[in-house]
Amino acid sequence: MKHSFPAGAPALDFAGTLRVRRSPKPREMLDSTESLSLWFRESGITESDIVCRSSDLRRAVALREAIYRLVVARIAEENYDDEALRLVNDAARLPSPVPQLTADGRQVEATIEQAFSHVARDAVAVLGGPEVPLLKECANPDCTQTYIDRSRGARREWCKMDPCGNKIKAAAYRARKREAQQA
Repeated sequence: MKHSFPAGAPALDFAGTLRVRRSPKPREMLDSTESLSLWFRESGITESDIVCRSSDLRRAVALREAIYRLVVARIAEENYDDEALRLVNDAARLPSPVPQLTADGRQVEATIEQAFSHVARDAVAVLGGPEVPLLKECANPDCTQTYIDRSRGARREWCKMDPCGNKIKAAAYRARKREAQQA
């Protein structure tokens, strides 16, 4: 899989497709129309490729950034950005993918608008639902992935143990080791 899904919600995973946002060189995971189509398939929103145009990729990035701004505002208990709110709500108003029963089982196909709607509706559910207190941002200062902390006691610190948790723990271990050698 090219994309990762550590957040516990499609909207948060979608917002996480721009990695290390605060870095001078953030890593763009939606770098082509093919990667956007692949994200929708890997996330389970659809089971087949969606034909995406470059204008769809620009809309996807705009939706992703709007979701990220709303999530960060919710975590910080700040007011929502009006433009981000409008963009997400407009996408959520579109029809969502409809699962179909076939002789082989369940099948989901979607247009690009339906896929955007699915992500936007998930953002509405996450940001307007009972798990809002569980929203967190990864404790790795280089990572900006947001996630729902459903761990026991809500004590999860990292979006994923590999690489974020391992990286921080290894750095702390090396610092303790250096300190012990200097003493």
